[in-house]
Amino acid sequence: MPTTPFRRPAVLGADPSDVVVRHTTKQGTTRSYDFGRLPMAPAMQRSLAVLFAAKCTNGSWTSLRSSTATWRHLRALGEFLSGQENPPADVPDLTAGMWSAWRLSRAPKTETGYNQIMVTQLLLRADGRLPQEVRAVMARRLPEPKVQERAFEPDEFRRIKTEARRTFRSALLRIRENTGHLNAWRNGDYAPDSSQWALGEALDLMARTGDLPRRTSTNGRTRGIASHFAKVLGGGTPEHTWQRLFLTRLEAGALGVLLVTEFGFNATTMSEMPVPRAVPDSGEKSGVKVYRLELEKRRRHAGHHFESRNITDHGADSAGRLLSDALEATAHARAYVADRDPGLDRLLVWRSKGSKSEAATNSVGELIRVGPFGLGVTPDAAGLWAQQQNLPSKVLRRGRKTVNVVHRREPGQNTQDTHDRVYVLPEPQVQAAAVEVIADGVTDAVEAARRTVLRAELADAPKAGDQETATASCSDFEHSPFTPSGAGCGASFLLCTACPNARVAPVHHPRLAHLHAALENLRSVLEPATWNADWYDAHARLEDLRQRLGTEVWKQAQQQIGELDRQIIDDLLNGHFDS
Repeated sequence: MPTTPFRRPAVLGADPSDVVVRHTTKQGTTRSYDFGRLPMAPAMQRSLAVLFAAKCTNGSWTSLRSSTATWRHLRALGEFLSGQENPPADVPDLTAGMWSAWRLSRAPKTETGYNQIMVTQLLLRADGRLPQEVRAVMARRLPEPKVQERAFEPDEFRRIKTEARRTFRSALLRIRENTGHLNAWRNGDYAPDSSQWALGEALDLMARTGDLPRRTSTNGRTRGIASHFAKVLGGGTPEHTWQRLFLTRLEAGALGVLLVTEFGFNATTMSEMPVPRAVPDSGEKSGVKVYRLELEKRRRHAGHHFESRNITDHGADSAGRLLSDALEATAHARAYVADRDPGLDRLLVWRSKGSKSEAATNSVGELIRVGPFGLGVTPDAAGLWAQQQNLPSKVLRRGRKTVNVVHRREPGQNTQDTHDRVYVLPEPQVQAAAVEVIADGVTDAVEAARRTVLRAELADAPKAGDQETATASCSDFEHSPFTPSGAGCGASFLLCTACPNARVAPVHHPRLAHLHAALENLRSVLEPATWNADWYDAHARLEDLRQRLGTEVWKQAQQQIGELDRQIIDDLLNGHFDS
């Protein structure tokens, strides 16, 4: 019996000419990427393949969508670099001019252009050979593109939910009626020579195998279902046969839309949601069932977000009733999957139009298949359903935003910061309802941003005439933005990272890395209010520096911390000198 596919690491051959990377997710879906097809020099192909393989194996990418998107952006980068007068042979040959030109060529105000720039530079920063001048260009702020995606207007949202209910309800009633007939047959309620008995036999066979026996032509090809069953069922089309017990792809898409518009789930969270479990003892006396949802959302660069919710079925219009109906509509399909692959646990299972009922577990892109059954609901399926109903596009993403921003008004599988920054602030409905609040807070928000963003210049080395401070080098001690001009700077050395006169060179990286760690340690022992008041801004600027330098450079800085660096930072934090 097949088992859930084992997760294997990305494969990259030891032979320098072998630059094919295979990404296998924990769900068992696999895709290969041949870096030899990129229009780049062999050394550059190999370097990018190594960086790409590391992302596939270290948990950064948990879906094929992430690796595929990065591959497309790297292909665009390769086409751009190959058009340069002197294309780089490898990562160390990249120049600041090349990267600046790449940024300008990408239309960064669009989502695609912005992603091409950010994804490629994030990948390249992990290579320690990347020149510092290129890192400095990468560290320049790139405005995020204006969000075009809006929450649904109230009338649109109501219409979408109504149409989704109509589609799913029709499927549920169909499956419920045929399941009732199947159960009666299994209980022996029909005479063996009756038409009801023959129908029950056909339903039982479909429930167990996912299909019915088929006719074979003289050349060995499989044709329609056996004529006996076609006569019993009234025809041999999907509507007459397997749709009696299983959801179609688009009906599962409508159910996915209902789950998103009810709970505000991320599309992937909804698609991969395991079967809800009834809380022990719930419903036995009161008749009210309580389901526990175990949710998981993969976060970019930050592992996974796990969440549990208890949902109560207390009536026809309750959120829990939707779960009860979903369990009922998918029961036969889930039983088929559980029998052939017990390791798979998904609520949303539907049957495809194919008839290959005994195929082993396999994958097509992100979609996991077990025989003729698909697991999960993709945005494409939901989008196709919406298109057929003449509904707006991107129904899952916009539906999720509508629920979490307009109705629930709280994060759904996101951090509070991401919820506010990405979903709430750009939403016109929120802006219209909060004009006065936004106006009052603009000044405070801008000032807070200035305090927490690195303003010091990133440099390859201190320049002649600069004065060394405890944390950086200073190019203009007499004209500080923090003290009157000509009086000499009297600000704390912690403010050097907030000063445009300061320069941060590689020689300063170890000391600042140690300061960052020291502030982290203080956070663990101080009251939150005290730490936020005294150290939050300085820590935020160092965190900004860490992001700009990249993981590899920051690790090197941590490894190079010396005794003098420790002594200077200890003196700074203990107040032995302040400016």
